[in-house]
Amino acid sequence: MKFETLGLNKALLEAIAITGYTDPTDVQMRAIPEVLAGSDVLVSAQTGSGKTAAFMLPALQLLAEPHKVSGNGPRVLVLTPTRELAMQVTKATETYGRKMKRVRTVSIVGGMPYPVQNRLLRMGVDILVATPGRLLDQMQSGRVDLSRVEMLVFDEADRMLDMGFKDDIDAVVAKVPEDRQTLLFSATFDDSIVRMASAMMKNPVRIDVSGHKTRHENIEQRLLYADDLSHKNRLLDHLLRDTEVQQAIVFTSTKRAADDLALDLINQGHAAAALHGDMKQGARTRTLENLKRGRLRVLVATDVAARGIDVQGISHVINFDLPRQAEDYVHRIGRTGRAGRSGIAISLANVRENFQVKLIERFTTQMIPVITIDGLEPKQKVFDRKPPGKSFNRKGAGGNNRGHGNGNNAGACSKDGDKRSSFSKSSFGKPTFSKSSAPKPGFVGKALPAAAPKSDTPGGWKKASSFAAK
Repeated sequence: MKFETLGLNKALLEAIAITGYTDPTDVQMRAIPEVLAGSDVLVSAQTGSGKTAAFMLPALQLLAEPHKVSGNGPRVLVLTPTRELAMQVTKATETYGRKMKRVRTVSIVGGMPYPVQNRLLRMGVDILVATPGRLLDQMQSGRVDLSRVEMLVFDEADRMLDMGFKDDIDAVVAKVPEDRQTLLFSATFDDSIVRMASAMMKNPVRIDVSGHKTRHENIEQRLLYADDLSHKNRLLDHLLRDTEVQQAIVFTSTKRAADDLALDLINQGHAAAALHGDMKQGARTRTLENLKRGRLRVLVATDVAARGIDVQGISHVINFDLPRQAEDYVHRIGRTGRAGRSGIAISLANVRENFQVKLIERFTTQMIPVITIDGLEPKQKVFDRKPPGKSFNRKGAGGNNRGHGNGNNAGACSKDGDKRSSFSKSSFGKPTFSKSSAPKPGFVGKALPAAAPKSDTPGGWKKASSFAAK
């Protein structure tokens, strides 16, 4: 199927052609015709599936026809859980709307100066992309008029609920017309999402593009066990010196941990920086821009800050700390393997976190293959883990561990099952990590030293005997 068969207008098709895309993704094929037909749509889709275009293309087509009521208020309102995701949606709007005569898109998010936002709102807006908290502030100040909204979109609705935005969402929905069209995109169809949909949508068309059991088949997932924090730091340093790592996102469980680890990596010669919610918007924007331009090789981030990051050069995701929720594991590793590319997700864990690993494996119905690194094997014994259920995907997966904080994570199983693999140890000495003060937000470290030698096998990985105790 081609985009031309979906009912999109000429201006949108020309813009799509400029991007180089020729075939719509599964979520786009199924959602766009329903949205164009005027239906409310409830969609479960993974990150990196093309869901942004699935709602933004029909939203832009809506603007091709004049509104029945004049005014400066938005006709399309998109709510996102984080600033980074709002920026991604705004950029997609500009990309797909480049051939349209006039489309004013405004992003209203926390961390952005109010005077700037106020000026943009006074100039009029067609598509408003916002985080719930800041939008509610502007509404209470009388600067946002939602009476003209024709389409209301919730992007990553599950994350908004997890972050406690339910009351803010209810307040926003109360101000938009009842005859609007509502689109809700979520990673899962859990009870909270179903209740939200039943309260805000009218006979929605339900589209389940890819349940969590079949996600990220293009991402090879791996699990490394560490004895303690020092061991985990040595493992991370070795992993990042592999020449196969183009760019990597390293996840920590806390903001302080992100700052500390970023400084440690900078001191070891890695081009690294931290990204978390305590940073000002300008610093976060500069950090992301450095990542996109290749000036950063390693981004150390928290879960919330990393939502919406779409950098195609991310070859590896490393869970330094396991995520608190099993669902977050899927979102984390979805930062690699974007747009059909392959990726690698590696999780660091200790034996005490086996229960957390099992929770993730149960959620994904995939088992994470355990690997070791020559010369950096764990001293603690790891018992064999049974597959999560009678059947599971044998593609490959990943897990993770804590070091600087609490965490949780998991993945899938390769056809080697619990057999471990290893790759040759670097010639670099074992690093020591300082606990000095955190770097300034957006600070970039010096260039990375020459990469460590790898084994002769592709990617530097080779099979090794199982370390698991029987």
